[in-house]
Amino acid sequence: MEEENVVEVGKITHFFSKISVAVIELKASLKAGDTIVVKGPTTDFEQLVDSMQIEHENVGRAEAGQSVGLKVVQRVRETDVVYKKL
Repeated sequence: MEEENVVEVGKITHFFSKISVAVIELKASLKAGDTIVVKGPTTDFEQLVDSMQIEHENVGRAEAGQSVGLKVVQRVRETDVVYKKL
């Protein structure tokens, strides 16, 4: 991952393994269509953000300070960091 091509957007605060949904606490905005990279001690993958939820409502965009639920393609762990590709 080339550092200059990504910006940190948040951290994983929870992971629901049965439904493969991660909760991300955002420190920057994120929108549907963005490509994210999830990195941690044992995590490293990228995926497209196809849909997000806030309080079980689908949203197209979320801002810093909000927590969003996001379906992920691989297992993530709490404290993994989420980056957005620029």
